[in-house]
Amino acid sequence: MNRWLMSFSFHRYRHIMAGGVLCVLLAACGTGIEMTEHVTEKDVRRAIDQKNSHQATITIDAYVDSVPAWKTGKRFWVADDHVRLLFAASQDYDVDTVTLAGHELSYMGYSTGSLYDNRMTLNLKFQDKNTGNVYVYRTDKTIEDFTRNFSIPMLIDMDMVAHMARQITNKDYYVRTPIWYDRESEQMIDGRHFIKVHIDSVLPGNSVMPLRVMFTALDNQQKAMVWLSDKLSVMHGRDFDALFVAANPRLGYPDISDENWKRITRGQVVEGMTKEECRLSLGNPKHINQRPDQSGMREYWYYDGGYFLYFVDGLLSQYRR
Repeated sequence: MNRWLMSFSFHRYRHIMAGGVLCVLLAACGTGIEMTEHVTEKDVRRAIDQKNSHQATITIDAYVDSVPAWKTGKRFWVADDHVRLLFAASQDYDVDTVTLAGHELSYMGYSTGSLYDNRMTLNLKFQDKNTGNVYVYRTDKTIEDFTRNFSIPMLIDMDMVAHMARQITNKDYYVRTPIWYDRESEQMIDGRHFIKVHIDSVLPGNSVMPLRVMFTALDNQQKAMVWLSDKLSVMHGRDFDALFVAANPRLGYPDISDENWKRITRGQVVEGMTKEECRLSLGNPKHINQRPDQSGMREYWYYDGGYFLYFVDGLLSQYRR
Protein backbone atom coordinates (compact mmCIF):
# COMPACT_ATOMS: atom_id res chain seq x y z
CA MET A 1 0.00 0.00 0.00
CA ASN A 2 1.32 3.46 -0.90
CA ARG A 3 2.65 5.47 2.02
CA TRP A 4 0.68 8.59 1.16
CA LEU A 5 -2.48 6.78 2.12
CA MET A 6 -1.24 6.35 5.70
CA SER A 7 -1.29 10.06 6.53
CA PHE A 8 -5.04 10.37 6.65
CA SER A 9 -5.96 6.92 8.00
CA PHE A 10 -6.53 7.92 11.66
CA HIS A 11 -9.92 9.40 10.89
CA ARG A 12 -11.10 7.48 7.86
CA TYR A 13 -12.56 4.09 8.81
CA ARG A 14 -15.92 5.01 10.30
CA HIS A 15 -17.41 5.21 6.87
CA ILE A 16 -19.95 3.13 5.02
CA MET A 17 -22.06 5.76 3.24
CA ALA A 18 -24.46 5.44 0.35
CA GLY A 19 -23.75 7.74 -2.60
CA GLY A 20 -27.07 9.49 -2.20
CA VAL A 21 -26.11 10.94 1.18
CA LEU A 22 -23.02 12.55 -0.29
CA CYS A 23 -24.94 13.86 -3.31
CA VAL A 24 -27.33 15.74 -1.02
CA LEU A 25 -24.33 17.53 0.46
CA LEU A 26 -22.78 18.23 -2.90
CA ALA A 27 -25.90 19.55 -4.61
CA ALA A 28 -27.16 21.73 -1.79
CA CYS A 29 -25.80 25.07 -2.96
CA GLY A 30 -25.81 25.39 -6.75
CA THR A 31 -26.76 24.10 -10.19
CA GLY A 32 -25.04 26.50 -12.60
CA ILE A 33 -22.37 25.28 -14.93
CA GLU A 34 -19.88 27.88 -13.68
CA MET A 35 -20.51 27.12 -10.00
CA THR A 36 -18.23 24.72 -8.08
CA GLU A 37 -19.62 22.99 -4.99
CA HIS A 38 -17.15 22.50 -2.14
CA VAL A 39 -17.57 19.85 0.55
CA THR A 40 -15.07 19.55 3.38
CA GLU A 41 -13.83 16.43 5.15
CA LYS A 42 -15.91 17.48 8.16
CA ASP A 43 -19.07 17.55 6.03
CA VAL A 44 -18.34 14.09 4.66
CA ARG A 45 -17.61 12.67 8.10
CA ARG A 46 -20.81 14.16 9.54
CA ALA A 47 -22.92 12.57 6.81
CA ILE A 48 -21.20 9.21 7.29
CA ASP A 49 -21.75 9.30 11.06
CA GLN A 50 -25.44 10.04 10.53
CA LYS A 51 -25.73 7.23 8.02
CA ASN A 52 -24.03 4.73 10.35
CA SER A 53 -25.56 5.87 13.65
CA HIS A 54 -27.78 2.79 13.79
CA GLN A 55 -24.95 0.29 13.34
CA ALA A 56 -23.81 -1.71 16.35
CA THR A 57 -20.21 -1.37 17.50
CA ILE A 58 -18.02 -3.55 19.69
CA THR A 59 -18.68 -2.88 23.35
CA ILE A 60 -15.57 -2.64 25.50
CA ASP A 61 -16.03 -2.13 29.22
CA ALA A 62 -14.23 0.99 30.41
CA TYR A 63 -11.46 0.58 32.94
CA VAL A 64 -12.32 2.40 36.15
CA ASP A 65 -9.81 3.11 38.91
CA SER A 66 -8.69 5.88 41.25
CA VAL A 67 -5.70 6.59 43.46
CA PRO A 68 -7.55 6.04 46.77
CA ALA A 69 -8.32 2.50 45.60
CA TRP A 70 -4.73 1.64 44.67
CA LYS A 71 -3.26 -1.26 46.59
CA THR A 72 0.38 -1.82 47.44
CA GLY A 73 2.07 -3.76 44.67
CA LYS A 74 -0.01 -2.27 41.84
CA ARG A 75 2.18 -2.37 38.73
CA PHE A 76 3.01 0.35 36.22
CA TRP A 77 5.01 0.12 32.97
CA VAL A 78 7.40 3.00 32.27
CA ALA A 79 6.88 4.20 28.70
CA ASP A 80 9.47 7.00 28.57
CA ASP A 81 12.74 7.86 30.32
CA HIS A 82 11.49 11.41 30.83
CA VAL A 83 9.28 10.12 33.63
CA ARG A 84 12.30 10.77 35.86
CA LEU A 85 11.51 14.48 35.62
CA LEU A 86 8.35 13.85 37.63
CA PHE A 87 10.16 12.35 40.59
CA ALA A 88 11.62 14.17 43.57
CA ALA A 89 15.39 14.37 44.03
CA SER A 90 17.00 11.75 46.24
CA GLN A 91 20.37 11.04 47.85
CA ASP A 92 20.09 7.42 46.70
CA TYR A 93 20.37 8.15 42.97
CA ASP A 94 20.82 10.94 40.45
CA VAL A 95 17.41 11.68 38.96
CA ASP A 96 19.00 13.35 35.93
CA THR A 97 20.73 10.15 34.81
CA VAL A 98 18.13 7.52 35.74
CA THR A 99 16.90 5.39 32.82
CA LEU A 100 13.54 3.81 33.46
CA ALA A 101 11.91 3.16 30.08
CA GLY A 102 10.79 -0.46 29.87
CA HIS A 103 11.03 -0.96 33.64
CA GLU A 104 8.16 -1.97 35.86
CA LEU A 105 7.37 0.09 38.95
CA SER A 106 5.37 -1.13 41.91
CA TYR A 107 3.18 1.21 43.91
CA MET A 108 4.44 1.39 47.52
CA GLY A 109 1.74 3.56 49.07
CA TYR A 110 1.87 7.25 49.86
CA SER A 111 3.06 9.77 52.39
CA THR A 112 1.56 13.18 53.11
CA GLY A 113 3.07 16.61 52.83
CA SER A 114 1.84 20.05 53.78
CA LEU A 115 1.62 22.96 51.33
CA TYR A 116 1.78 26.65 52.19
CA ASP A 117 -2.01 26.69 52.53
CA ASN A 118 -1.83 23.80 55.04
CA ARG A 119 -3.47 21.33 52.67
CA MET A 120 -2.28 17.75 53.26
CA THR A 121 -1.24 16.45 49.85
CA LEU A 122 -0.20 12.97 48.76
CA ASN A 123 3.27 11.89 47.69
CA LEU A 124 2.99 8.62 45.74
CA LYS A 125 5.86 6.15 46.11
CA PHE A 126 7.01 3.65 43.47
CA GLN A 127 9.75 1.03 43.57
CA ASP A 128 11.76 -0.04 40.54
CA LYS A 129 11.85 -3.85 40.42
CA ASN A 130 15.12 -3.74 38.48
CA THR A 131 17.15 -1.59 40.87
CA GLY A 132 15.15 -1.43 44.08
CA ASN A 133 15.15 2.39 43.95
CA VAL A 134 12.11 4.13 45.40
CA TYR A 135 10.80 7.17 43.53
CA VAL A 136 8.43 9.78 44.92
CA TYR A 137 5.86 11.61 42.82
CA ARG A 138 4.55 14.73 44.54
CA THR A 139 0.98 15.14 43.33
CA ASP A 140 0.10 18.43 45.10
CA LYS A 141 -3.38 16.92 45.50
CA THR A 142 -5.33 15.97 48.57
CA ILE A 143 -6.97 12.58 48.63
CA GLU A 144 -10.31 14.28 47.95
CA ASP A 145 -8.90 15.87 44.77
CA PHE A 146 -8.32 12.63 42.92
CA THR A 147 -10.80 11.66 40.23
CA ARG A 148 -11.18 8.59 38.06
CA ASN A 149 -9.55 10.50 35.23
CA PHE A 150 -6.25 10.90 37.07
CA SER A 151 -3.19 9.32 35.49
CA ILE A 152 0.54 9.81 35.79
CA PRO A 153 2.22 10.79 32.51
CA MET A 154 4.44 8.13 30.95
CA LEU A 155 3.27 5.42 33.37
CA ILE A 156 0.96 2.74 31.96
CA ASP A 157 -1.33 1.03 34.42
CA MET A 158 -0.83 -2.72 33.97
CA ASP A 159 -4.27 -3.40 35.44
CA MET A 160 -5.71 -1.38 32.55
CA VAL A 161 -3.69 -3.48 30.09
CA ALA A 162 -4.94 -6.70 31.69
CA HIS A 163 -8.51 -5.36 31.67
CA MET A 164 -8.37 -4.86 27.90
CA ALA A 165 -6.61 -8.18 27.31
CA ARG A 166 -9.35 -10.12 29.11
CA GLN A 167 -11.96 -8.70 26.76
CA ILE A 168 -10.35 -9.15 23.34
CA THR A 169 -7.53 -11.74 23.51
CA ASN A 170 -8.11 -15.01 21.61
CA LYS A 171 -11.04 -13.55 19.70
CA ASP A 172 -11.48 -12.90 15.98
CA TYR A 173 -12.36 -9.49 14.53
CA TYR A 174 -12.12 -7.62 11.24
CA VAL A 175 -9.44 -4.95 11.26
CA ARG A 176 -10.53 -1.56 9.93
CA THR A 177 -7.14 0.13 9.58
CA PRO A 178 -4.24 -0.60 7.19
CA ILE A 179 -1.82 1.16 9.54
CA TRP A 180 0.07 -1.88 10.81
CA TYR A 181 3.41 -2.09 12.58
CA ASP A 182 6.10 -4.74 12.78
CA ARG A 183 6.06 -6.41 16.19
CA GLU A 184 9.80 -6.36 16.66
CA SER A 185 10.98 -3.10 15.11
CA GLU A 186 7.67 -1.24 15.66
CA GLN A 187 8.16 0.26 12.19
CA MET A 188 5.15 0.88 9.96
CA ILE A 189 4.50 -1.86 7.41
CA ASP A 190 2.03 -2.31 4.55
CA GLY A 191 -1.23 -3.46 6.07
CA ARG A 192 -4.71 -4.29 4.83
CA HIS A 193 -8.13 -3.44 6.12
CA PHE A 194 -11.47 -5.28 6.27
CA ILE A 195 -9.78 -8.66 6.71
CA LYS A 196 -10.27 -11.14 9.55
CA VAL A 197 -7.60 -11.27 12.26
CA HIS A 198 -7.04 -13.13 15.50
CA ILE A 199 -6.07 -11.10 18.59
CA ASP A 200 -3.01 -12.76 20.13
CA SER A 201 -2.22 -10.48 23.07
CA VAL A 202 -2.35 -6.97 24.50
CA LEU A 203 0.84 -5.31 25.77
CA PRO A 204 1.73 -1.90 27.22
CA GLY A 205 2.44 0.70 24.55
CA ASN A 206 3.97 4.16 24.74
CA SER A 207 3.25 7.51 26.35
CA VAL A 208 0.90 8.53 23.49
CA MET A 209 -0.76 5.20 22.73
CA PRO A 210 -0.72 3.13 25.92
CA LEU A 211 -1.72 -0.20 24.37
CA ARG A 212 -0.26 -2.51 21.72
CA VAL A 213 -2.61 -5.07 20.20
CA MET A 214 -0.84 -8.07 18.65
CA PHE A 215 -2.77 -9.94 15.97
CA THR A 216 -2.45 -12.50 13.18
CA ALA A 217 -4.12 -12.18 9.77
CA LEU A 218 -6.11 -15.37 9.33
CA ASP A 219 -5.80 -15.55 5.53
CA ASN A 220 -2.00 -15.60 5.32
CA GLN A 221 -0.84 -15.80 8.96
CA GLN A 222 0.95 -12.45 8.78
CA LYS A 223 1.73 -11.16 12.27
CA ALA A 224 1.54 -7.48 13.09
CA MET A 225 0.42 -4.99 15.72
CA VAL A 226 -1.47 -1.72 16.06
CA TRP A 227 -1.21 1.04 18.64
CA LEU A 228 -4.35 1.62 20.65
CA SER A 229 -5.57 4.56 22.69
CA ASP A 230 -7.71 4.50 25.81
CA LYS A 231 -10.02 7.03 27.44
CA LEU A 232 -7.07 8.86 29.05
CA SER A 233 -4.79 8.90 26.02
CA VAL A 234 -3.26 12.10 24.71
CA MET A 235 -4.38 11.11 21.21
CA HIS A 236 -7.96 9.94 20.73
CA GLY A 237 -9.70 8.29 17.81
CA ARG A 238 -7.86 4.97 17.94
CA ASP A 239 -10.01 3.15 20.45
CA PHE A 240 -10.58 -0.54 19.83
CA ASP A 241 -14.03 -0.10 18.31
CA ALA A 242 -12.60 2.44 15.86
CA LEU A 243 -9.99 -0.03 14.58
CA PHE A 244 -11.87 -3.33 14.72
CA VAL A 245 -15.37 -4.57 13.97
CA ALA A 246 -17.06 -7.87 14.79
CA ALA A 247 -19.06 -8.36 11.56
CA ASN A 248 -17.56 -8.98 8.13
CA PRO A 249 -17.67 -5.62 6.26
CA ARG A 250 -17.75 -7.49 2.94
CA LEU A 251 -21.32 -8.61 3.63
CA GLY A 252 -22.52 -5.02 3.44
CA TYR A 253 -21.36 -4.63 -0.17
CA PRO A 254 -22.71 -7.53 -2.25
CA ASP A 255 -22.55 -5.44 -5.45
CA ILE A 256 -18.79 -4.96 -5.25
CA SER A 257 -16.89 -7.57 -7.26
CA ASP A 258 -14.42 -9.86 -5.52
CA GLU A 259 -11.62 -8.35 -7.62
CA ASN A 260 -12.43 -4.82 -6.53
CA TRP A 261 -12.93 -5.88 -2.91
CA LYS A 262 -9.43 -7.33 -2.92
CA ARG A 263 -8.16 -3.97 -4.22
CA ILE A 264 -10.10 -2.21 -1.47
CA THR A 265 -8.49 -4.29 1.28
CA ARG A 266 -5.07 -3.26 -0.09
CA GLY A 267 -5.94 0.43 -0.47
CA GLN A 268 -5.79 0.37 -4.26
CA VAL A 269 -7.97 2.03 -6.92
CA VAL A 270 -8.38 1.56 -10.68
CA GLU A 271 -10.26 3.52 -13.30
CA GLY A 272 -13.92 2.61 -13.43
CA MET A 273 -14.35 2.12 -9.68
CA THR A 274 -17.33 3.83 -8.07
CA LYS A 275 -17.05 6.61 -5.50
CA GLU A 276 -18.16 4.21 -2.80
CA GLU A 277 -15.44 1.72 -3.73
CA CYS A 278 -12.79 4.46 -3.77
CA ARG A 279 -13.88 5.77 -0.40
CA LEU A 280 -13.72 2.29 1.11
CA SER A 281 -10.25 1.81 -0.35
CA LEU A 282 -8.64 5.17 0.39
CA GLY A 283 -10.78 6.75 3.07
CA ASN A 284 -12.51 10.12 3.17
CA PRO A 285 -10.97 12.92 1.07
CA LYS A 286 -9.94 16.19 2.68
CA HIS A 287 -12.41 18.01 0.48
CA ILE A 288 -14.51 17.52 -2.64
CA ASN A 289 -15.24 19.81 -5.58
CA GLN A 290 -18.14 19.06 -7.88
CA ARG A 291 -18.68 20.79 -11.23
CA PRO A 292 -21.49 19.99 -13.66
CA ASP A 293 -21.12 20.71 -17.36
CA GLN A 294 -22.97 19.91 -20.60
CA SER A 295 -21.53 16.42 -20.82
CA GLY A 296 -22.08 15.29 -17.24
CA MET A 297 -20.98 15.72 -13.66
CA ARG A 298 -17.29 16.19 -12.84
CA GLU A 299 -16.04 15.62 -9.33
CA TYR A 300 -12.60 15.96 -7.75
CA TRP A 301 -11.56 14.37 -4.47
CA TYR A 302 -8.47 15.87 -2.86
CA TYR A 303 -6.24 14.16 -0.32
CA ASP A 304 -3.21 15.27 1.66
CA GLY A 305 -0.03 15.76 -0.33
CA GLY A 306 -1.73 17.05 -3.48
CA TYR A 307 -3.16 13.68 -4.50
CA PHE A 308 -6.57 13.55 -6.12
CA LEU A 309 -9.23 11.37 -7.73
CA TYR A 310 -11.27 12.59 -10.71
CA PHE A 311 -14.74 11.18 -11.30
CA VAL A 312 -17.02 11.50 -14.32
CA ASP A 313 -20.66 10.67 -13.60
CA GLY A 314 -19.72 8.77 -10.46
CA LEU A 315 -16.94 6.59 -11.90
CA LEU A 316 -13.20 7.06 -11.40
CA SER A 317 -11.73 8.50 -14.59
CA GLN A 318 -8.27 9.61 -13.48
CA TYR A 319 -6.14 9.66 -10.34
CA ARG A 320 -2.75 10.87 -9.23
CA ARG A 321 -0.85 9.46 -6.28
